[in-house]
Amino acid sequence: MKRIRTSRMCCLRVLLFGWLLTTVGLSVAADADRRLETVAEGLGIPWGMAFLDAGTLLFTERAGRVGRLNLATGAVSYLDGVPGVYAEGQGGLLDIAPAPDHAETGWIYFTYAKAVDGQGATALARARLSGDRLADWQELIVTQSRSDTTRHFGSRIAFDGRGHLFFGIGDRGVRPNGQDLTTHAGSVLRLKLDGSVPQDNPFVGREDVLPEIWSYGHRNPQGLVYDSGHDRLWLIEHGPRGGDEINLVTPGANYGWPVVSHGQEYWGPVDVGEATSKPGMTDPVKVYIPSIAPGSLLLYSGQAFPDWQGDLFSGALKLRHLNRVTLDADGNPVGEQRLLQDLDARIRALAESPEGWLYLSTDSGRIYRLRP
Repeated sequence: MKRIRTSRMCCLRVLLFGWLLTTVGLSVAADADRRLETVAEGLGIPWGMAFLDAGTLLFTERAGRVGRLNLATGAVSYLDGVPGVYAEGQGGLLDIAPAPDHAETGWIYFTYAKAVDGQGATALARARLSGDRLADWQELIVTQSRSDTTRHFGSRIAFDGRGHLFFGIGDRGVRPNGQDLTTHAGSVLRLKLDGSVPQDNPFVGREDVLPEIWSYGHRNPQGLVYDSGHDRLWLIEHGPRGGDEINLVTPGANYGWPVVSHGQEYWGPVDVGEATSKPGMTDPVKVYIPSIAPGSLLLYSGQAFPDWQGDLFSGALKLRHLNRVTLDADGNPVGEQRLLQDLDARIRALAESPEGWLYLSTDSGRIYRLRP
């Protein structure tokens, strides 16, 4: 039985580096100490971003291109060797992440939507950069998440620095998938860097569970980051209408979707699920009501903004801002700040430069940087 809720608490043009950078107003009290600059524009939808080195930013476009931005000149070039992707609905070329040992191995990891029998499934691959092309493309896993919907593919990548990779997959718009351990949809997966299954994954040995699954009960993970200093895996995901969540992910945990939720149906003021909390299901660390529609997650560790060290940042797609969550020593959220509201842009991806500057992309095809 649904519960009716009457109220709620809770042509590419690139701007040259330097004298052509555009300053955009911020929307917080300490704006004088920060400057937002346009680095590139006229792009597709830059879905993922990652620093290859101090002067090179790689980015994906959801339609299926991988771009390389030279931060010294502002020039953008596109790489050859990218296989076709399932660029339908919310699917396409998604995240990009150089391996922790990239300097030695050259591996760069990608998640993307792949066509399987005419339907889309989230996949993970890796390749090496060779000149202007991606070489040695290896498809590590095409997940068992195929659906005739074009929604909720996930997917972000995180490394723990101990030879493991995590990535999230949405429920594919099929709610029961969140509690179905025979599908990868609605879960976070943990693999070795070569794509094999670690034998200490929580469900290894169970015939009724896919062994790659690390956690489940997720609706649509859109940000994933590993805090090596505290051995914590953070995830941010979309709720339905209301109820976006930040979760602290632990092995084997069930995060409840769609049995528990803080959101409502899109068609009316009817709560989704049976409750907001149930025994045996892990509660979120933070809930957003109304939804901000998060697009990413970053744990800030730089020196450029000392007051931000250890804080979580996410881009907001619906409420159009840069969301900052302050954590205490135990990982509990103790404050929230909404930055760059005057930009009025759907902020998709975030990346931290070696200098500690924040780079952000928007669905309007721009890349900005926030610096002192």
